[in-house]
Amino acid sequence: MKKLLAAALGILTAIGGFVDIGDLVTNAVVGSRFGMSLAWVVVLGVVGIVLFASMSGRVAAVSGRATFEIIRERLGPRAAGANLLASFAINLLTLTAEVGGIALALHLASSVEPRLWIPVAALAVWLVLWRVKFQVMENVAGLMGLLLVGFAIALFQLGPDWGELLRQAVPPSPPGTEHPASYWYYAVALFGAAMTPYEVFFFSSGAVEERWTAKDLGTNRLNVLLGFPLGGLLSLAIAACAAVVLLPAGIEVSSLSQIVLPVAQAGGVLLLAVVVLGIVAATFGAALETALSSGYTLAQYLGWSWGKFRRPARAARFHLTMIVALLLAAGILMTSVDPVAVTEMSVVFSAVALPLTYVPILVVANDPGYMGEHVNGRVVNALGTVYLVIVVVAAVAAIPLMIATGAGS
Repeated sequence: MKKLLAAALGILTAIGGFVDIGDLVTNAVVGSRFGMSLAWVVVLGVVGIVLFASMSGRVAAVSGRATFEIIRERLGPRAAGANLLASFAINLLTLTAEVGGIALALHLASSVEPRLWIPVAALAVWLVLWRVKFQVMENVAGLMGLLLVGFAIALFQLGPDWGELLRQAVPPSPPGTEHPASYWYYAVALFGAAMTPYEVFFFSSGAVEERWTAKDLGTNRLNVLLGFPLGGLLSLAIAACAAVVLLPAGIEVSSLSQIVLPVAQAGGVLLLAVVVLGIVAATFGAALETALSSGYTLAQYLGWSWGKFRRPARAARFHLTMIVALLLAAGILMTSVDPVAVTEMSVVFSAVALPLTYVPILVVANDPGYMGEHVNGRVVNALGTVYLVIVVVAAVAAIPLMIATGAGS
């Protein structure tokens, strides 16, 4: 039981990273338009985030320092500053999407105008960050997010043609009704949603929050090998539900109510209520992660006192950064911008920023000065190099594909 509870950090990171509002929207859109033909991207993303989150957790456990502290020291203030600006901007965009996702989920449960829920959602996130201990936060948010297993239950209750779903997935190719450029645009978006940079910032800083040492490397492996594959399976279930119900009906996802339509059809009001609660928990957990990541990155770069293990008065600038980020996110949403559109934009720009995050992690994980005997082995380095090529290709292709396809339309 103790080991399972120790995996809560990985579960929260996976639920908040793989099954946040970005993943909910992107997987449902992909399932409703391309069926399961992009399932390979989810698998690719799971392997990639397991690889790099494991590295970042190992670096934090062995060195006792979080990712951005080492990035500044290893790359120097200028290169790390450019990394900080890009990461912070992407993180703010993602935080805006997550707060909007909470508001949309609460609207779905109550029929109250989403804009009325935005300040409530931002305030609730801040109160948890201000008052709730890190371990309690990760346990509650992560475990409640597991209610999204309702998508998997709905899929089995729908009784799909499993052979047809497999035929859609293997071999992977765009449907005849879709342009190949749109297919690759959503492949990049799905990859960006799976490997969002804030996941590793949160995971690494969370390891420091929990005071991991080299003795906790087993816990690190348990976190990434349990949490992220679980998030990947839930992602595939969301896409499959859309492929079974929405694709044949010609419904393209543009709202949260359409995403949960297969759940309502399969399990009725009770299962729908469970899934909506899971969506609230998952988006809330992701908002906690992204708000914390805003504080982590800036404080670690500037050398401020940071962390929830410190009282707010002893890490005032860290907490102020999170408050400002939440206010900016809420302010953007109150302009009536579509949270779904913000979500789709956030995952694409996350793909653009991937090399800035993952190149330094691979460099540091191979540095004996930080890692001693715990440097990467040959297999991990080989996989890391392959993934660096993939993330660079995704980063370079993201904006041209967005322009060429009109953001996938």
